[in-house]
Amino acid sequence: MRLRTPLALLGAAVLVLVGPPLLTTGSGTETGTQIPGLRFMVPNTPGGGYDITARTAAKNAEDAGLTHNIEVFNLPGAGGTVGLSRLVSEHGNGKLAMSMGLGVVGAVRSNDAPKTLADTTPVARLTEEQDVVVVARNSPYKTIDDLIGAWKENPGKVPVGGGSSPGGPDHLAPMLMARAAGIAPKQVNYIPFDGGGELLASILGNKVGFGVSGVGEYLDQIKAGELRLLAVTGPERVPGLDAPTLQEAGYDVNFTNWRGIVAPPGLTDAERDQLIALIQELHDSKEWRASMKQNGWDDAFLTGEEFGDFLDAEDKRVVSVLKELGL
Repeated sequence: MRLRTPLALLGAAVLVLVGPPLLTTGSGTETGTQIPGLRFMVPNTPGGGYDITARTAAKNAEDAGLTHNIEVFNLPGAGGTVGLSRLVSEHGNGKLAMSMGLGVVGAVRSNDAPKTLADTTPVARLTEEQDVVVVARNSPYKTIDDLIGAWKENPGKVPVGGGSSPGGPDHLAPMLMARAAGIAPKQVNYIPFDGGGELLASILGNKVGFGVSGVGEYLDQIKAGELRLLAVTGPERVPGLDAPTLQEAGYDVNFTNWRGIVAPPGLTDAERDQLIALIQELHDSKEWRASMKQNGWDDAFLTGEEFGDFLDAEDKRVVSVLKELGL
């Protein structure tokens, strides 16, 4: 979720001349986190969860003095696998990282992508968050039971929109909802969008019956009253939001999403360790802690090889759930 340069020589000279007052804990030099030219790729459209995560991480890292001038850019397509292919092609590039999550795991499977997350360098899992079940403020569905009732009556006429490809979190969550409500998952009319930002307009315009996305993506619209929150998919209510969990409402679903950062293959140990060090320091910063609270994200920090093992397990889980749902 990084910088050595000849300017370090100049910095050292300045420290000698000016003295101890410049030795602050926020310079990023003590922990080796300064990476000039660092870029964060977002593999979907602006406004989605990967985008919010990457831009928040970049700003927090800069505000904490860990590194400077991180460029964040979007390369959307095919549920994140276009960006993944680009990342893998940047073999040995220690100045590039990609924001990603469960959606990319699912998209690799649903799109039969030639490149997989096993081809990347795992850096860190950052956050975990619940999905939200939302409708437009003028929707006829006032409660989750209203929605489920109409959905059961005619599944095909209540399309659900999600910001991920089949196999991703915004697809799996409503499929699990459908099964819990007695609806065959194959009857569900799921419409995939390339991220929560792209999905939002269709929810607000009632072009889908309801939408499912990460809580952090739609928190502002929910609080502003533009979206009506019917339920959350995780084990507990989200603080500050007035909506039951699906389990509270009588539907046996407990589902959360996660997001993290991967880098190209072929990095040296030093390059990999420097990226991990930057994300470790970011994770420990007060700036990141404040952002997690603001966005409704839970801490799910995991780095390096442990994150790589987790990615492998998630790939197997997606395959298992899709088979279980008959999809």
